[in-house]
Amino acid sequence: MRYAIYFTPPADDPLTIAASRWLGYDAFSGEERSFPENIALPAGRMSAVTAAAARYGFHATMKAPFRLAENISPSALEATFDVFCRNRKPFSIPEITLGKLGKFYALIPAAEYDVLQAFAADVVEHFEPMRAPLLNDEIARRKPETLTETQRENMIRWGYPYVFDEFRFHMTLTGPVTGTDAHVIETEVTDYFAPFIGKPLEIGGLGLFVEERRGAPFTIRRWQPLSGQDDPET
Repeated sequence: MRYAIYFTPPADDPLTIAASRWLGYDAFSGEERSFPENIALPAGRMSAVTAAAARYGFHATMKAPFRLAENISPSALEATFDVFCRNRKPFSIPEITLGKLGKFYALIPAAEYDVLQAFAADVVEHFEPMRAPLLNDEIARRKPETLTETQRENMIRWGYPYVFDEFRFHMTLTGPVTGTDAHVIETEVTDYFAPFIGKPLEIGGLGLFVEERRGAPFTIRRWQPLSGQDDPET
């Protein structure tokens, strides 16, 4: 079993509802969703396009999937998660846009935002004592030969290559987009998420996600609002 700490809006947020339909999967309920009717791509192709992203649910990674350290129980993780959320203030990304990271489409900040970078670093550091070290096969899956030296060091030290200066907030919407219908997919994802582009995105809560067995879809064990009134703890 693995856990992850992800940002996702509340279950009833319009962006969550729209993204769950786009991905064909709702991590809050753990159920599949019908793809939007106004999408030009057939359901089979949509499923192929979104499958890599859908398994994780609609999210932005804060603390990447990890196994619990031997001395940490699930209830201890949940209690720590609840306290963390109660002690952190909500904030908003000033503007989000649609970006392409390699061959993947994602919602990303229009510009780097220091408050967001600091918050992500806070999550990584706070929950690190609860993470078991990576196993050799977990390291191999990350293809360390393709990473920079800093990213490899991050992976060994923090369990994930893309933390701190390497962190880039993104909410993945597709798997790799290639082939003859790549232009159609770009048009569809752009049009579908147009209502959310160019607007702020509130970072108002976090989800504690769980993968019950390797390769299973992630589901949300609990979602907690950020309800702190003071500056985040250091």
